[in-house]
Amino acid sequence: MLKETYQIPDLPPPGELESKAVLKIAAVAHRFLAELKGRAATIPNQGILIDTLSLQEAKASSEIENIVTTQDELFQATLFPENPSSPAAKEVALYRDALRLGLDDARQRQGIISNNSIISMFQILKRTDGGFRNTPGTALKNDQTGEIVYVPPQNGDDIVIHMTALEKFINDDAYKDIDPLVRMAIIHHQFESIHPFPDGNGRLGRIINVLYLTQQRLLDIPILYLSRYITRNKADYYRLLQSVRETGNWEPWLIYMLTAVAETSAETIDLITGIRNLMAEYKQKIRSEHGKIYSQDLLNNLFRHPYTRIDYIVDEIGVSRQTAAKYLDQLAVAGLLVKHQSGRNVYFVNAPLVALFTGEGRPN
Repeated sequence: MLKETYQIPDLPPPGELESKAVLKIAAVAHRFLAELKGRAATIPNQGILIDTLSLQEAKASSEIENIVTTQDELFQATLFPENPSSPAAKEVALYRDALRLGLDDARQRQGIISNNSIISMFQILKRTDGGFRNTPGTALKNDQTGEIVYVPPQNGDDIVIHMTALEKFINDDAYKDIDPLVRMAIIHHQFESIHPFPDGNGRLGRIINVLYLTQQRLLDIPILYLSRYITRNKADYYRLLQSVRETGNWEPWLIYMLTAVAETSAETIDLITGIRNLMAEYKQKIRSEHGKIYSQDLLNNLFRHPYTRIDYIVDEIGVSRQTAAKYLDQLAVAGLLVKHQSGRNVYFVNAPLVALFTGEGRPN
């Protein structure tokens, strides 16, 4: 049996957590989060942000685990789930589904993020009926050298004990004297160190991050996703995770995570501004040039589904297939959508919106 290399600490962990440096960046992160929360409220249909941004998070979070897909594969997998264009795109879609389940479950439980919910998310993500690890042998290795860098708890009973304590730390108001963003960073580190599942722990830990932010009412809807920042700073992410285990010094890790919140919030504010401006532009063009087909529901569809199809228009607007096809063809001729055909499947792409997600159409 592998020997554990780190004693999972009690929560909150010992030592100074809220140093001056940590609280300074926490104040910045809170300011950007508050602005993001307000900016998100300016989008008329919140489902637009939940659906589109959760898919982008699924893509970025999966990339950290070397599951890489293109935007086109990603949206096509959403459009035609029965025939995903790549295995990686299917994995990304499962991440999005796990996130949705976690969000729905937390809402039904008045914000409680339970271990049962975390297990259910794992089951969706990995297409299994399993739960927490209960057999020894798990060790985390360096991808390049194969060297073991960390051995998480090996005993199944210990994992349950640690996850029960973490569940309490996530949900119990007894810990509300700790800044909620500092608490989020601790929760993430603790979850990754417990490493409760055979696989998928990184992606699940990042889902818990955004569910926690909504639980704490720092956001109304789950639209802040840290994975793109972590992908850009991947070496530091893993280095600082391990540094806490080796030194007990939390400050660099906390600063890293709080910086991630601040920078990602600023980027998401820019993205939402871009979406809002593009929606206004499309609204003006459709109303003035295609007034007979304009409706707010149609506009929402074009932004909730960057890749859309006739079925979506039929289901969400309540028109016939013939009318839906006419609407989409008319918008494609006008240059507002791009029409594609893949085999027998026809779909329409809101190309400027996709460009926003790739960073090509962001406001300066």
